[in-house]
Amino acid sequence: MAVKKMGQQTIRFPLPPKIISAYSIVGPKEGEGPLKDWFDEILEDDMIKEKTWEKAESKMLRSAINASLKNCQKTPEDIDFLLSGDLLNQLMSASYTARDLGIPFYGLYGACSTMTESLSLASMLIDGGFADHVIAATSSHFSTAERQYRFPLEHGNQKPPTAQWTVTGSGALVLASQGAGPVITHITAGKVVDFGVTDANNMGAAMAPAAVDTIAIHFSDTGRSPDFYDLILTGDLGQLGKQIAKDLLTEKGFNVESVYNDCGVMIFDSINQDTHCGGSGCGCSASVFCGNIYKRMMKKELKNVLLVSTGALLSTISTQQGESIPGIAHAVAVSI
Repeated sequence: MAVKKMGQQTIRFPLPPKIISAYSIVGPKEGEGPLKDWFDEILEDDMIKEKTWEKAESKMLRSAINASLKNCQKTPEDIDFLLSGDLLNQLMSASYTARDLGIPFYGLYGACSTMTESLSLASMLIDGGFADHVIAATSSHFSTAERQYRFPLEHGNQKPPTAQWTVTGSGALVLASQGAGPVITHITAGKVVDFGVTDANNMGAAMAPAAVDTIAIHFSDTGRSPDFYDLILTGDLGQLGKQIAKDLLTEKGFNVESVYNDCGVMIFDSINQDTHCGGSGCGCSASVFCGNIYKRMMKKELKNVLLVSTGALLSTISTQQGESIPGIAHAVAVSI
């Protein structure tokens, strides 16, 4: 009997996992943005002395994980499972990182929703008594994502106004059954939602309906309202997607104006940094949460946060074949 399930898609944790450590790394462009003072590490060079961007992304992810372990005085041998993913074919960054760390590994792909996907599953492992320590981590890199999903960088193609800039960044969280830190009280698993958007340069519009669906179901399942939270934070809808999400939530009767923001909007100064609609990528919500949000919670500036990482489940093949872009969003409720 699913005694921990609430309503349609939400799970309540009687023994809420604790986030005992967090670490964020971002690239040079992200380090020039509005959140620059909140990140743990800002890279001077997004190649990180590696021969390829893919190797650089994996090194960045590995560094974030190792630093998060050091912050809570743990070693890889103390960790029961590593849950991680990225945007690359066959989860290249996460898989090679797992190889080097030697931690039992579950590779996850939820596109840009992977941070809350990994947090959700890690929380279930700990609350279910299957683990005491789990790492949830993810990464993305502008240069790896561009040549996988769109065009080679050498092409120098122009982006339309609706496009977003893939964040070079990584975030790692250590979850534990015991310890001090913010706790994960609920997770709401998302459904795949597709409103027929086919433009791969307008992912905010493709993902916004999925975010709204998950947020609305979270409120329905838990009985909470927007004003319960100090912050409701979507992953990477960008400026256009954020406005669409607000409008759709208003239509459903939820006024989130005073508590809602988006990681893709927060991470860049879209005008001065020329990032069009804002940031995207697995590393977007990961680095913003592990940097700005986690630290503000530890300072008690934020007490209740709903993180809703959003993902566009497209591929280069599906785009070339003219298929629409399915969206997904998973919600994680965090309290201090």
